[in-house]
Amino acid sequence: MRNWEDYKRHVKSIDADNKRNMEEIEALAEIVSSVIQKRTEMGISQRELAAVCNIPQSSVARIESFKTTPKLDTLMKLMRPLGLTLQVAPIT
Repeated sequence: MRNWEDYKRHVKSIDADNKRNMEEIEALAEIVSSVIQKRTEMGISQRELAAVCNIPQSSVARIESFKTTPKLDTLMKLMRPLGLTLQVAPIT
């Protein structure tokens, strides 16, 4: 395998469970990356975002470093003050 994209394609090709798991990881990574990007663009620290959301700064750090998978309500708490929303779309 030459790169990460090749590896992801390989993992997805193994079986349906691997494909679904990889797609879930990719979706979560896209959401968390959007939160990090928006927070950074707005010049807000993890500590400031955590205070507004009434959650520990360490939780924000663990989410942003992908050390934990946030619950939906936690994601919503983080996204709201950043002006972000989640959209639901059919799987294509």
